[in-house]
Amino acid sequence: MGSLSIWHWLIVVLVVVLLFGRGKISDLMGDVAKGVKSFKKGLADDDEPHKLEEQPGATVDVEPSREKTKVT
Repeated sequence: MGSLSIWHWLIVVLVVVLLFGRGKISDLMGDVAKGVKSFKKGLADDDEPHKLEEQPGATVDVEPSREKTKVT
């Protein structure tokens, strides 16, 4: 008792398919795949150096009320 057999899983899958239909489930899986792909792209973009770090004489606004500070 406590573990689910293959028959339990088949019944659960059958009920889910009957409730949601194959179209909605495939759309949901496509949305999940797009989310994973954009997450991986976001991680890859973080590895690229920022434009500000490449320019040694650039100035940055720390706060609007303060003067600009040089970045070295």
